[in-house]
Amino acid sequence: MKKRNSIYSYLLCALFAALTAICGQIMVPLPFTPVPISLALLAVLVCGGVLGAKKGAVAMLVYILLGAVGAPVFAGLTGGLGIIAGPTGGYIIGYLPAAVVMGLLAARGSERAAKAGEAGGAAGAARGLKTTKSLGLTIAMGVPAVAVCYALGTAWFVISTGTGFAASLMMCVIPFIPGDVLKIIAAAAVCEALRRPMRSFARA
Repeated sequence: MKKRNSIYSYLLCALFAALTAICGQIMVPLPFTPVPISLALLAVLVCGGVLGAKKGAVAMLVYILLGAVGAPVFAGLTGGLGIIAGPTGGYIIGYLPAAVVMGLLAARGSERAAKAGEAGGAAGAARGLKTTKSLGLTIAMGVPAVAVCYALGTAWFVISTGTGFAASLMMCVIPFIPGDVLKIIAAAAVCEALRRPMRSFARA
């Protein structure tokens, strides 16, 4: 059983590393910044929320290392150390702590939800309210996770390009906030939908 769970964990990490690479190719380049709009961050949030902090970190580390050795897993089918050292590299590195933060908060949220479930009744209305609260909590978890990615990415952008902090925010953060809010909401919905089935599958 332990060996089976270990293999299952490795497969999940590989799956989410691949999912991040695939989502990274769904992108829209912007004329005023080297940072494109992509769905990679959506995969990162789902990864942390579903796998947890440790496995989420492993999945993101696999993704980053694959790109570092030249595999075309970054946005636009690019790869190599030059991309990581370039102006967008901080955001790529930021995927790892973002997944960790999402995973840590998700674990804490699951504990709270479990305690609330023990304390609450089994009525259908109460169950629906609990689901709504759980989704709202998961959405709230995505905010600090994205903020960590923003912080690392913007700091490296400032250092690597010599652009001022305010100008960097206008190029790399402010235009992306509306889309990233939608990604957080979508990631929360996916996490809520996947968490229980994946848990049941792992125990089977």
